[in-house]
Amino acid sequence: MDEQERRAAAVKRLKAKREFWTHVAVYVLVNGLLVVIWAVTSGSRSNFWPMWPILGWGIALGLNAWEAYRKPFSEEAIRKEMDKHGA
Repeated sequence: MDEQERRAAAVKRLKAKREFWTHVAVYVLVNGLLVVIWAVTSGSRSNFWPMWPILGWGIALGLNAWEAYRKPFSEEAIRKEMDKHGA
């Protein structure tokens, strides 16, 4: 991998991390608003319905974090995979 490819891969990872933190901010704001709506409209008199979007969206957020922060493939791993499949 030459310098330009490494730079492009690094920029892609940095964008993914930035997008993840934007996703976190939106998650906190929207779900905070849903909790406020629940508290104002029904409070403890009803089920805590905001848990469903918090849970569902939280799973998606976790997957997004995994994608943004997992380690890139090493050159050695790429070479091994290429050798294994005759590429």
